[in-house]
Amino acid sequence: MGRDETERYITVPSLFRCPISLDVMRSPVSLCTGVTYDRASIQRWLDGGNNTCPATMQILRTKDFVPNLTLQRLIKAWSDSVGRRADGSPLRGIPTVEEVNESLRRLSLEKDDEIRLENLSRIVRFAKDSDANREFLWKRKDFAPMLVDIIAAIKLGLLAIMILDTIIKGGKERDRERLSKLMLTDGGGCLAALLLAIRRGNLKTKIESVRVLEMISFDAKSNEIISQCDGIVPELIKSISSDTDPSLMEASLSFLITISTSKRVRSKLIAEKAITKIKDILLKETTSVAVTEKSLKLLETLSSKREGRSEICGGDGGRCVEGVVRKLLKVSAAATEHAVTILWCLCYVFREDKKAEETVVRCNGLTKLLVVIQSSCSPAVRQMAKDLIKVLKVNTSASVLSAYETNTTHITPF
Repeated sequence: MGRDETERYITVPSLFRCPISLDVMRSPVSLCTGVTYDRASIQRWLDGGNNTCPATMQILRTKDFVPNLTLQRLIKAWSDSVGRRADGSPLRGIPTVEEVNESLRRLSLEKDDEIRLENLSRIVRFAKDSDANREFLWKRKDFAPMLVDIIAAIKLGLLAIMILDTIIKGGKERDRERLSKLMLTDGGGCLAALLLAIRRGNLKTKIESVRVLEMISFDAKSNEIISQCDGIVPELIKSISSDTDPSLMEASLSFLITISTSKRVRSKLIAEKAITKIKDILLKETTSVAVTEKSLKLLETLSSKREGRSEICGGDGGRCVEGVVRKLLKVSAAATEHAVTILWCLCYVFREDKKAEETVVRCNGLTKLLVVIQSSCSPAVRQMAKDLIKVLKVNTSASVLSAYETNTTHITPF
C-alpha cells in the first residue's frame, strides 16, 4: 500500500471531530454543558439564534465558551504525527490559540526585532488559516493598537501590514473607524511606513499597503489627512501607469476613488496629472474590465471640477475624450454608464469646449449613443444619451457631421 493510500485510510479519533461539522477541530472550545465543538461551528450555531447544546439539546445557562487547550494540544500532537488533516491537506505549521496568545504577549514585551519577527510570522500563519482565527484576533482589544505601534518599523511593519490586510477585508464600519483613528493619530509614522512599503516593497506588499490605505480612508477628515501626506497621492498616481501590474492598478484606482470624495483631493489629483494616466489606460486595448471601469469612474468624479474638464478636453487633440468614446459598449454596462456620464457632463451640462463635441462625433460616438438608448442601461443613462444626441446633432459643424454620416458603422454592444 503506497503512502497516499495509507494517508487516505488514517483513522481520526472521534474525540477530535466536531459534533457539528464532523471535521477535525482546529480551535476546540467547550460549552457550559461540557461538550466540545470547533469554534467556528458552534459560533455559527449560536449566531443563528439557538440557545441549546447541539449534542445534548440542553438549554444553555450561558452562551460563553472556553478554549479546550488540552484537547487542542492532543489534536496538534496527533496531526504532527500523521502530517495531514483528515481531508488529506497539510496540517503542519498552523499555530494554536495558546501559541498565538503567547506570541501576542511576547510582542508586547520583547524588544529584539528577530524575536518579534518570529512571533509576527506565527500570527500571520494563524490569521491566514480561517475566518474564526481572524475574528479571534480582531476581538482582542490590544491587537490593533499593538500592530499600529510596530507598523512604523518597516522590517516588522511589512508583516503587520499583511496581517491587517488579511483581517480587515470586508471589515465593518466601526472597525474601519477604529483603525483609522489609531493609524492617523500617531504623528504620521504609519502613513510614512505604508508609503515606504508601496515604494520599496514587492508587488504583494504594495497591494496590501494600498488596501490598508483605502480601509483607513474612512471619512472626509481621514481622506484629507492621507492626501496631505507628502508623496502618497503622487506615488499612487504613478501606480496607475498603463504598464503597471493590473492588480496593483486596480487597488490604486480603488483607493483614489475613495479619497476623491473631497473637492480638495480632486483638485490635487488633477494637478498631479491623474487624468493623463487615465487617458493612457483608456487608449490601451488590452486593459482589464475592472481597471477600465474604475478608471472611468475616477474620471467621472474628476470631470465634476472645471480644471478636470479642461484637462480632459485639452491637449493631445482630444485623446482623452477619444478614449472615453472607445470604451462605449466595448467593456461592460458599468463602463458604458460611466463613459456616457462623462460625455454628458462635457458636452451637455457644461459645454465649455466645442472640440469635445467634435471629437465624440469624429470617433463614431453618435452611432454608439444611438445603441445606448436601446440598451439595458439605466433609464437615467439612456436619457443622458438622448440629451447628447440632440446636442451633438444641433451643434456639430456640417462638415464634421457629414464625415460622421459617411463613416458610420454597425455597433454591437459588449
